[in-house]
Amino acid sequence: MTLKLKVNGQNVELAIPPTTPLLNALRNDLALNGPKYGCGLGECGACSVLVDGMAARACVLTVASVVGREVTTLDGLADKDRLDPVQQAFIDAQAAQCGYCLNGMIISIRSLLNHTSAPSSGQIGAALEHHLCRCGTHLEILDAAHRAVALNAAALGGIDD
Repeated sequence: MTLKLKVNGQNVELAIPPTTPLLNALRNDLALNGPKYGCGLGECGACSVLVDGMAARACVLTVASVVGREVTTLDGLADKDRLDPVQQAFIDAQAAQCGYCLNGMIISIRSLLNHTSAPSSGQIGAALEHHLCRCGTHLEILDAAHRAVALNAAALGGIDD
């Protein structure tokens, strides 16, 4: 069976079983390395992607469940040579140790900003609440999330920083 998907703005066809986990198709069939395999249970957030602009855990979604929907991975957030404001904020804040959790953190903040242009600290905390970081960069991650709000607002207003 051939499944037609839209991933990172590109139409793709995959000849795989419809019950294949989306994460496996993204990493193995499409060579997209943004989403990571963490727990395989949808608990840690390392595999997060955007599905129609909302954060979702790719390890628990099937490929069939995203047919006809827009899937965006970390690999597809940047616009050519310009990083997404959330990606840039994480770089600016040096919010990485091993970097394994960052895919999910960045995707969740992008999802939040897709639906709330000026989130409160509480909303940011709620968006990151179910993401596990074992390296202890939580303060930098929160700083990056707040920077992302400002950079996103500047990008929406056409202001270059």
